[in-house]
Amino acid sequence: MATQNRELLESLYHVAVGAAHPSRCLPPSLPEPPLRGRLIILAAGKGGGSLTEVAERHYLAQISSSRLDGIAVTRHGYGRPTKLIPVVEAGHPVPDAAGLAGAERMMKLADAAGEQDLVLVLLSGGASANLIAPAAGISLEEKQATTRALLRSGANIGEINCVRKHLSRIKGGRLAQRAHPAKLVTLAISDVPGDDPAVIGSGPTVPDPTTLADARAIVAKYRLELPAAVTRALDDPANESPKPGDQVFAGSSYKIIARPADALAAAQARAREAGYDTMVLGDRLQGEAREVAAEHARLARDVAARNRRVAILSGGELTVTLRGNGRGGPNQEYALALAIALDGARGIAAMAADTDGTDGGRGQPDDPAGAFIDDTTLARARAIGLDPAAFLADNDSTGFFNGIGDLFTPGPTFTNVTDFRTIVVDRPSF
Repeated sequence: MATQNRELLESLYHVAVGAAHPSRCLPPSLPEPPLRGRLIILAAGKGGGSLTEVAERHYLAQISSSRLDGIAVTRHGYGRPTKLIPVVEAGHPVPDAAGLAGAERMMKLADAAGEQDLVLVLLSGGASANLIAPAAGISLEEKQATTRALLRSGANIGEINCVRKHLSRIKGGRLAQRAHPAKLVTLAISDVPGDDPAVIGSGPTVPDPTTLADARAIVAKYRLELPAAVTRALDDPANESPKPGDQVFAGSSYKIIARPADALAAAQARAREAGYDTMVLGDRLQGEAREVAAEHARLARDVAARNRRVAILSGGELTVTLRGNGRGGPNQEYALALAIALDGARGIAAMAADTDGTDGGRGQPDDPAGAFIDDTTLARARAIGLDPAAFLADNDSTGFFNGIGDLFTPGPTFTNVTDFRTIVVDRPSF
């Protein structure tokens, strides 16, 4: 891939991510500490460690350490150095025992909060997997099996989190229920299309408008085979979540401090500085990765036919319905499907990457975030014996892009504002 193309695409990604980094978006929104009580910081998600690092530094300059308590639970590899508040690294996308222990500690801190205390909840994408507190009668292994089934199904993030909320003792408003009557403030980095607080991190501090019946309908829609204990839990009225109007939310506030739209706006400004017109397709695209890629390829070809110099930007959460046995994620699958649909069209380059720094993979911090393509991608692959269509059929986008050296592996970014995609259309030179 041409170095110039890759440098531009990477710069757009890093500008987008930078707009949502906790060091930039959190300080202006931090509330005043309580006058007499404790400040209890409860953070979760891929930005949980970084959010805690920033907040802790801010408050230790104002109050004594004896009045500050809390815990952060983040993804493995996403921990940050803190002086006082412990940071637990836990599993994602499949939860693990470390997440279970971290959630138990978080619930105890919330349970102990009093009327004079301030509970500050700092949320970012990934909290749904990091905070694992199965409902009564469900084991960690059964919760893990359910998560795997949901991830394989092709369900969107809202549907996945609906089921999660009804199998949990901390999601779906239950953390707020535990913290009541303490004052509760939630500051969140959105990683979901539409920025719905009830979906971000499975909404631990806000009312849940979804129901057990909704969760059961999702299970039926995707024909999920779940452990018997999970099926029983979804039939148990005791697992219904607190709803709008519940008094436990009366003294709480919620603010989104960074959105996918903010990241796209920053990248759009950078693309214009680089001399490109821009088309922003929105920050909440959903759908099957390969189908969205085909639509975007048609759009890029149309732009190229008009001899325009344009950067096409989009965000949102795409999905992959697993049909093969390969490795990858929605961004890499989108990139591979896009390359196939473009079929070497001149002057078009693109990247798709998750803003958290990893896309699918093994749950390790050095997993790729996404991949690059350009008008030489297919030719270079075929020259070394790689069949792009075969790799796509096997859902092995990681294997394909690893073979031609076009994986994007930035490492943890300590934030998460959904996927970031950009297609750069240049006037081809002949």
